[in-house]
Amino acid sequence: DTTDKPQLVEHIHKSLTLTVNDVKWVPCSARFALVGSHSRGTGALQVYSLNHGKLDIMVDTEKQHAFKCGTFGASSLEERHYATGDYEGRLAVWNLEHVDLPIFSVKAHQSMINCIDGCGGLGIGYGAPEIATGGRDGSVKIWDPRQRDVPVASLEPKDAETARDCWSVSFGNSFNNEERCVCAGYDNGDIKLYDLRTNMIRWETNVKNGVCGLDFDRKDIQMNKLVVATLESQFSLFDLRTYHPKEGYESLTEKAHKSTVWMCRHLPQNREIFVTGGGNGSLNLYKYSYPAQRVIKDPEGIEKGVMGTCELLNTRTFSTQPINSLDFHQDKEGLCVFGSFDQSVRVGLITKLNTV
Repeated sequence: DTTDKPQLVEHIHKSLTLTVNDVKWVPCSARFALVGSHSRGTGALQVYSLNHGKLDIMVDTEKQHAFKCGTFGASSLEERHYATGDYEGRLAVWNLEHVDLPIFSVKAHQSMINCIDGCGGLGIGYGAPEIATGGRDGSVKIWDPRQRDVPVASLEPKDAETARDCWSVSFGNSFNNEERCVCAGYDNGDIKLYDLRTNMIRWETNVKNGVCGLDFDRKDIQMNKLVVATLESQFSLFDLRTYHPKEGYESLTEKAHKSTVWMCRHLPQNREIFVTGGGNGSLNLYKYSYPAQRVIKDPEGIEKGVMGTCELLNTRTFSTQPINSLDFHQDKEGLCVFGSFDQSVRVGLITKLNTV
């Protein structure tokens, strides 16, 4: 370890007999929840605990339909309920102490739920607890776990024939009890930012490639930055502070991984640092630096954003298959868990994050 750069270190590597689709730390614990699919098409929901450099399995259950995604984002810290989306379009919320039956379950989409995000729980963000789901049917639905049968908001394509797959959703801008936005990315490169307070599309753009992942740098502040991971080995970063009527939000685009960028995640302890996971099995660690001046005025006197720069701090290849999901620990800086399509899960450490 001769450099001063942060290092990406593999702490634990565990091979499994299932395809891992999503991993999330159980809040305030040394456990993580993992969802995926068995080779026979059934769903796997497992919880592992870290124990002196190895993983102990705490929960292992098999369900009828394969799981695609999961989140703790809408749960309170006391309950720590896990919300999952499956291949049949069903949204379910589980108590991980008793996984025989879900606390509640609803048929959310016509076909598979591709992505899920939660907000208003875990002491992050203001307002009601809400879960956003995006489906293959092209719709994005917002659910309140306390109101079980109908969605709070449903954002659907005009007609089902031309509907595009919704591949990713992310909550943001939840800085008081009224404001909240959800951003959705689609397979044709469309990005739509829905304002849930006014129930309108606040902004939309197209990044020319399918949007594999979206992540706001923070959910509970005024919209600041959004990282968008796409196909064709690139990601974009948008500065969402200043909106220009003609040019929209300023952005930059970087090439990464020489293959699909599957996901992006910001470090909870430092919002300028984020990680991308690539189709070549590598993780890239980036740092964003703000420009000297974030806002300038155009010739007509209208405010316009200015982009900063994105610096690659380090990269490391962990697998031969894509890294499709990653979650940072909220309490331990640099501790992360990530899953890949080589049917394994890894716990990793990123060192020296306090020096960047």
